[in-house]
Amino acid sequence: MAIAGIEGMTAEQINMELRAGARFVVFQYCISILVVSFKRVSSIHFIRAGESAFGKGALFSLCSLVLGWWGIPWGPIWTVSTIFRNSRGGLDVTAEVVRGLNASA
Repeated sequence: MAIAGIEGMTAEQINMELRAGARFVVFQYCISILVVSFKRVSSIHFIRAGESAFGKGALFSLCSLVLGWWGIPWGPIWTVSTIFRNSRGGLDVTAEVVRGLNASA
């Protein structure tokens, strides 16, 4: 599983960052094709303590704004929900990632 933002970091450095308030998040996006809409999540991103997730989530929100809104009926609903979720920092999956990293160690 590839996690964006931890390249070159050791397990101890990641644990130090997590103790300081870092987290793992995924961002949502919506794509519509005529009457079919898809709501998906990005790969996992590592957000360091004190770092804003807004900029990283903005790309996925923009994707939803451009490609997601016009699929009826779920396109507009999912577009709004993905933008709302991304603007609040994405979906926190820290507990699941830490559990998975500890299981593989």
